[in-house]
Amino acid sequence: MDIKRIVVVGGGPAGLMAAIRAGQLNQDVTLIEKNPVLGKKLLLSGKGRCNLTNLCDLDSFLERFSGNGEFLRDAFKKLFNQDLINFFEERGLKLKVERQKRVFPETDSSSSVLEVLKKELEKNKVKIIYRAKLQDVLLRDGAAKGLLLFDGRVLSADKIILATGGVSYRQTGSTGEGIGIAKKLGHSVVSLRPGLVPLETGDDYPKKLEGLTLKNIRLNFSDGKRRIISEIGELLFTAFGISGPLVLTLSSKVSDWIKEGRQVYAEVDLKPALSKEQLSARISFEFRLNPKKSLKNTLKTLLPLRLIDLFIEIAKIGPDKKVSQVSKLERESLVSLLKALRLGAVKTAPIEVAMVTRGGVSLKDINPRTMESRRIKGLYFCGEMIDIDADTGGFNLQAAFSTGYLAGESAALN
Repeated sequence: MDIKRIVVVGGGPAGLMAAIRAGQLNQDVTLIEKNPVLGKKLLLSGKGRCNLTNLCDLDSFLERFSGNGEFLRDAFKKLFNQDLINFFEERGLKLKVERQKRVFPETDSSSSVLEVLKKELEKNKVKIIYRAKLQDVLLRDGAAKGLLLFDGRVLSADKIILATGGVSYRQTGSTGEGIGIAKKLGHSVVSLRPGLVPLETGDDYPKKLEGLTLKNIRLNFSDGKRRIISEIGELLFTAFGISGPLVLTLSSKVSDWIKEGRQVYAEVDLKPALSKEQLSARISFEFRLNPKKSLKNTLKTLLPLRLIDLFIEIAKIGPDKKVSQVSKLERESLVSLLKALRLGAVKTAPIEVAMVTRGGVSLKDINPRTMESRRIKGLYFCGEMIDIDADTGGFNLQAAFSTGYLAGESAALN
């Protein structure tokens, strides 16, 4: 096999795996990273615990992507969930499977994942250049042949792999320069927008409830014609709106509706396990059991303390009113609010605070069997900079590792 000079741009999960795979195939590999350290965004993943992948089957896995999952079949043939697990466990990092088949290191620390990757870079003699910011890709006869850095340095290369990420979490160095260069080179770019992002609401409830987590609730989003109903899970109130697993998972669909120019409203079902009739019967029982008790004290059996005052305010019932004085109409109002606490119109928070970037280099311009550009020979793309995104649960990281692995292998062998 001829030894090629392969330059990988970006020290995130996709770039790290691309450099490792090319190094395993005995190529002359250089990894450039704009930060003084590798894996800044990887260290933040999974709230610092690093949800590496998910153990669901391939078809279920692909369904978790926003319409483009089929593109990943070839990458997943090369490196899928069990392959990734084996990669880390064979190098001494024990993993564990948690609810919803999410896979984490037993250390509960992203840094342990990064350490394995760094040792593998060293083992495979990958050269690393830190604080190196990409300015341009240099072409010769229509093929990628080098890189120009902002400090004026030129790096010659036989193959170039761009893994520069999206534009979310900018503090980690994800500023979209690779996507901009791809567009300059003639690639189509699908508009960038936030994915797995908190939602902002048009009312003042969240500010009053900031930091409160509601468990075992269900969310409903509607644009007046369509409805999205979540699974049962958690909701977190923020200073400007709502977040938490349920919100992040559905935020991409909500974002698409908003992009269409529709107003989207959110409702919280605080008691999804009970029907309206069952809830009404329970409240009636509570009222009969303690007729002299105030409404505020009675609601303590149904709601978190921080929510009660606001809940009663919305219901327009005096908090000190005895439950025996609560009318049938007021009781029905309480039931309706418990089943559908309306939060008003929502919009997505800025892309800078999103967990992932949606959009990126168009998949039409990338060969799914190799990750090579269909427009520029010798140029490969992988990771978050391409138009691939998924739900929470380890899907996005697996896609990054898999596309990086395929890009590294293809650059080495083709």
